Amino acid sequence: MFRNRLLLVAATCVLAACAEAPETALIPLDHFFDNPEIAGAQISPDGDWLSYLKPYEGKLNIYVRRFGSEDERLMTMDTVRPVRGYFWSTDASKLLYVQDKGGNENFHVYAVPLEGEGTPEARNLTPFDGVRAIIFDVPRDLPNKILIGLNRRDPSAFDAYWLDIETGDLELVAENPGRFSGVLTDSENKVRVASAQGPGGQTEIHYRETEEDDWQLVASYPAEESVFPLRFHPDGRRIYMSSNHGDTDLQQLVLFDLSTGETEVVDRDPEGEVDLAGAAFSDVNDELLATVYVADTVRIYAKTPQMERDLTNLRQIHDGTPNASSSTLDEQVWIISFDSPTDPGATYRYDRATGEAEFLFRPRPWLNPEQLADMRPVSFPARDDLTIHGYLTTPLGVEPVDLPMVLLVHGGPWARDAWGYDPEAQLLANRGYAVLQVNYRGSTGYGKGFYNAAVKEWAGAMHDDLIDGVQWAIDQGIADPDKVAIYGGSYGGYATLVGVTFTPEYFACGVDYVGPSSLITLIESFPPYWRPFLERSWFRHVGDPADPEDREDLRKRSPLFFVDQIEDPLLIAQGANDPRVTKREADQLAIALRDRGIKVDYLLAENEGHGFANADNRLALYRSMEQFFGECLGGRVQDSVAPDIEARITEMKVDVDTLSIGESGPTE
Repeated sequence: MFRNRLLLVAATCVLAACAEAPETALIPLDHFFDNPEIAGAQISPDGDWLSYLKPYEGKLNIYVRRFGSEDERLMTMDTVRPVRGYFWSTDASKLLYVQDKGGNENFHVYAVPLEGEGTPEARNLTPFDGVRAIIFDVPRDLPNKILIGLNRRDPSAFDAYWLDIETGDLELVAENPGRFSGVLTDSENKVRVASAQGPGGQTEIHYRETEEDDWQLVASYPAEESVFPLRFHPDGRRIYMSSNHGDTDLQQLVLFDLSTGETEVVDRDPEGEVDLAGAAFSDVNDELLATVYVADTVRIYAKTPQMERDLTNLRQIHDGTPNASSSTLDEQVWIISFDSPTDPGATYRYDRATGEAEFLFRPRPWLNPEQLADMRPVSFPARDDLTIHGYLTTPLGVEPVDLPMVLLVHGGPWARDAWGYDPEAQLLANRGYAVLQVNYRGSTGYGKGFYNAAVKEWAGAMHDDLIDGVQWAIDQGIADPDKVAIYGGSYGGYATLVGVTFTPEYFACGVDYVGPSSLITLIESFPPYWRPFLERSWFRHVGDPADPEDREDLRKRSPLFFVDQIEDPLLIAQGANDPRVTKREADQLAIALRDRGIKVDYLLAENEGHGFANADNRLALYRSMEQFFGECLGGRVQDSVAPDIEARITEMKVDVDTLSIGESGPTE
């Protein structure tokens, strides 16, 4: 009797909670988009130090502390732009990071020494104006050197150099003949393999027996296939590659013999659903540890008994996807962070020998997992019967029926949405919207047939997939057909503009974040180091503006030339220093709308590039978006935000009456 009474009380509480669920606490914007309290943990190679990123004067900077101590030391003091990525030298004597200026993506390599007290002075190891540095390799047995690429000699080509991180001296090891995109070192740290793109968009593998020999082309793969060299096999004559060459649709892990050209399949998706997403190797003994496949969720397959034990242990710690961000040099202690839709970034120190894990932190401890919405994998048939996959996030405690909805379109387009924490989806769901994310054709991970189905389909079948997703949500009763918005960044911004120009009947409003308005001016403005690789990507998939027939087709797929069809409210956000989608793309769209007498809201961040790295700019963007969607779709809006956020919005607002493109106007 008492047991039944307890059950009744419990059931009553559940029902009461359900009744109150529509009033789920409104999560403040800054909980999603301000700087994390702490993030990006790494363990030093000697295992003595924990490093991490924390805000310093509003910007993320590197801190360190010894394990077992609470005394932390500030290692960098960048007050202009946040440090977003860094790594240890293999002897644990230095921390290295890359930094650009205002989002221009001309990254320089900086180093700070661990020795000493206080905050050390950061040394710029690649102090070359207008030059971009990329990291090729951080060898475990050359603690004072890293292998980098620099486009110093030729802005369109990256030569490979050994950089002495103690002195800053550079040693040229491989001059780029013009189309090399990356290099591999063997077990003796010799650069002997290079990947390249051929003049027809082919993927090429070049090889040299020694660093004194000339490069030889040993394999060429058609542009419609995806082949990526990963690392040398210990035997020095084979390399691991991710490849969908030949009669396979899905990418597999293969071994390629550089002398004979023979290929051996090492691993493929056991479910036969998706491409190889990654492979983990030991740098101690070169063993293959695990393979990764991203389907509806992330699947990890252990390849050694020890790795099987590790995965078993990690699954008992957290139900999210584990990611090893760093390890000690002997690979016995890892820093593991977990990703799940409702618990982002929970971070642990994991000892492989004992199987024990020590909790370190959550990046955003103010986020309550019980207040975040789950992400549900969905699929539906496109109008040509191609199966399209995606994710649906709906507000907590609300029946997913006849909801206002935001179609959230991923960028790339050669990327994909995946199961895990998405702050934009969580914000929108918390404000009362269903959020649909669609992996439209051309998204990566679903095989070469799916990928190639997007060739010359910008504003065509790629957009049809998005519209079919909206129609699916309407047919399922999830979305209110009169309250659907479209939003995205980069390609997602382009898709937004296509949506409000070519299919305005489906959308009540749209938000374009760093999206191109003209495919012609977009492609013509790409950085020099993109140009050797355009045949396989942009020219093949979208078009070549230098070709008259392609140029006309590009015009027909460019929203800029169809602004007279825009019926919906539009918010534009752009970074002034964006090297990928330049400021002109936003300016010329705003001008075209202005000249038609249509009001447009335009936010410009003068210190950003392709996406907003600074927290104040992010908060200004999402506050503006929250208000914009509130007016358009009727969702919840935070009552107020800090005065500095409102001030930043005012600073970023563009008076479109002051804009001009020049005498030539938009390129047709």
